Amino acid sequence: MNSNPILSFAKKSLQLEYEAVGKLFDCIDKKFEEVLKILHNCSGRIIVTGVGKSGLIAQKIVATLNSTGTPAVYVHAGDASHGDLGSIQKEDVVLCLSKSGQSSEIDFLIPYLKKQKNTLIAFTSNQDSKLALQSDFVIQIPDTPEADQNNIAPTTSTTLQIILGDIMAVCLMHLKDFKIEDFAQIHPGGQLGKKLNLTIGQMVLQHTKAAVESTAMMKNVLHEITSKRLGATVVLDKNRIVGFITDGDIRRMLEKHIQIGDLTAVDIMTPNPFKMKASTKAVSALRLMNQKKINHLVVCDDHEAYLGIVHILDFTKEGLKDE
Repeated sequence: MNSNPILSFAKKSLQLEYEAVGKLFDCIDKKFEEVLKILHNCSGRIIVTGVGKSGLIAQKIVATLNSTGTPAVYVHAGDASHGDLGSIQKEDVVLCLSKSGQSSEIDFLIPYLKKQKNTLIAFTSNQDSKLALQSDFVIQIPDTPEADQNNIAPTTSTTLQIILGDIMAVCLMHLKDFKIEDFAQIHPGGQLGKKLNLTIGQMVLQHTKAAVESTAMMKNVLHEITSKRLGATVVLDKNRIVGFITDGDIRRMLEKHIQIGDLTAVDIMTPNPFKMKASTKAVSALRLMNQKKINHLVVCDDHEAYLGIVHILDFTKEGLKDE
């Protein structure tokens, strides 16, 4: 099969969606700002509803709102008449997605919302539809051609819905002054949660503490480094961190001294090693280790009591990288 016609059609479809997205700038106006204020000041939740592909987009918008600090619930317009109306409370604001604004499921939903006095916001392309006429606020989505050859499959229209939903969500984040700490609190799982929440204090728990006294002989220092398998050990003086020794330090010492058996930890250690508190985020620690070109990091508590060592490879095992 000659691929040129296929590629030509693919690019034509992409061009249609690209041009449609550009028309969304006209939607970002005073009315959109007013809708954002209504959503921001909502004392309940944002109920997002729709039918068919619009219903699927509604679910994504709900997920984005919830993950960015705005409580939201998805209600399928078709299921509303079978008991799901009970999930819509009087203080909730309802956002309804429908390109045509005309469907029996939505027609059924509107009288209930009016009776309960919910604020109804419509995302629709049809200003003359029953949904638009019955809504308190209407964001008119550009009525642009769909991306398929028959102009029938919801493609371009759903792209515009999802983009407007994303813009709405990030604007609400801005209004709420939603910070990365807030984001971390509701994203504890997965790699994103790990990146936002994992501390070096949690990482250090996987290792047994490697430590020797400042008076320890080299035989004991070597045994500690070997047995703890961290390639290094902290040097303590009455539980106070005074130095740090790596296996590289020992190799360099061997190059200078034929006999090192009489040396003690204090003779070979690097004094006053760099330390970080256990509460430090792992990604911040990794960034600093890369900047300083070090493979080990001494971890202590708020009172500088020694807790352990983390190795650069520990971050790799956690799936973290410096960005």
